[in-house]
Amino acid sequence: MVESGAVIQADFASIVGDARVITDPAVCAGFAIDGITPHSVVYPTRAEEAAEVLRCAAAHDLVVIPCRNATKLDIGASPRRYDVALSLKDMNQVWYYEPDDLVVSVEPGMKFGDLQHFLARHRLWIPLDPGGGERASVGGILAANAAGPLRLQYGGPRDMVLGMKIATPEGRIVKTGGRVVKNVAGYDLAKLVIGSYGTLGVIVEATFKLYPQVANRVTWAIEPIALETAREIRRELLRSPLRPLRLVLLNHATRRHLADATSSPRLVTSSEVNLALWIEAGGSDRVLARYTDELGVLAAKHGAPLHKLDRDAAGETWERIADFGSGLTREQQAPLVVRAALPIASCEEFLERAEKESRLGGFETAGLVQLGVGVVDLGIGLNASGSANTDPEPRGDGVQPQAQAPGSRYPAATIIERLRQAAITLGGTLVVTHCPAELKSKLDVWGPPGDDFEVMRKLKMAWDPKSTLSPGRFIGGL
Repeated sequence: MVESGAVIQADFASIVGDARVITDPAVCAGFAIDGITPHSVVYPTRAEEAAEVLRCAAAHDLVVIPCRNATKLDIGASPRRYDVALSLKDMNQVWYYEPDDLVVSVEPGMKFGDLQHFLARHRLWIPLDPGGGERASVGGILAANAAGPLRLQYGGPRDMVLGMKIATPEGRIVKTGGRVVKNVAGYDLAKLVIGSYGTLGVIVEATFKLYPQVANRVTWAIEPIALETAREIRRELLRSPLRPLRLVLLNHATRRHLADATSSPRLVTSSEVNLALWIEAGGSDRVLARYTDELGVLAAKHGAPLHKLDRDAAGETWERIADFGSGLTREQQAPLVVRAALPIASCEEFLERAEKESRLGGFETAGLVQLGVGVVDLGIGLNASGSANTDPEPRGDGVQPQAQAPGSRYPAATIIERLRQAAITLGGTLVVTHCPAELKSKLDVWGPPGDDFEVMRKLKMAWDPKSTLSPGRFIGGL
């Protein structure tokens, strides 16, 4: 086994160089997923090297998980095996940039914040606000199809990618995009790979369409309001000529958490039924003045106060809203985070059901609704003291019970099952995005596969017949 390991490391080193194959346990521990640690970390610097590393790993029957900053690695089922971490951090170059054509091609290891800073020289940007924020990598954002409330105005990563290069375990680099014919029964390969969490192929380059930066941005809050008022305002606002950049509904626990964690004003009251509707708009002074007038009329019609928020405080809070799930987990405010994708008209009802289920189970739930998008994020187990714990107490007979949050009346797995059923009943789906590793063996974090699963399964078999890439991590055990 030692000799075999030495041969494998030598093969990787022949591709990327000795200094870029790391077997130090301390380094490998930094790439662990759910307590499973790889044996080595390999750092390619070019697309061709990444493809050759994948081919080499497949030849040795090794499992590879691609990553950069690990902001998304806790999403998904626990890996069945994990031999090699493929770190893309040194693949961080801009290969093509034409500001007049609003196009940029970039490698996956570039941090999103660095790319935005680069584009800002020409007052351009990629209008995404993904979890992980500036520290997230381009490849991680695409692999997770990560987008926040800006999706309302601009769409998500699939709407912004013009083309990609994808490395496969066969050692190939597949090109997809505007200059390449669509494949797989008419499916755009890029749209299948984006959001596949590194299970189909490794994104080694992406070409984005760019957008002019918004000159001025203002945020207003309509709060406190009841759920039915929030529903009516959402309906009227989305039917109006106004086109907000972002529109979110925050429940009491979320609003309290954001007020505690940022310099944002504390406008919440003590009532658990009170919600806050946040609206961000951008444009000229004349456009923003119109927003102020029309939002004022809309709020007054429903007997709710309208507040214009300080720009710096609002910007800080929008960053935390975009990073809602991973932020709660990172700060140990909520051990369980789920995301429901729903029909737009069902989001408020799902939030109401989720809060009811949480109260019945003894949980407190922080809720964030991306209105007009159809996404609801829930942080489950947030209690009044701001702490949460899913570590079960030993029973004394050597049997470990199911994890529960403090004060809860049934296991955490049960609340997830009940919330998933509520989402399905309303025509949606529910995914567990963050939870303790010990719970993943008791949960299906993804839920039932969708209509496109069979196409993805066939693509997996064609590109990765040995399941070299992230086996078992994605939906349906892909």
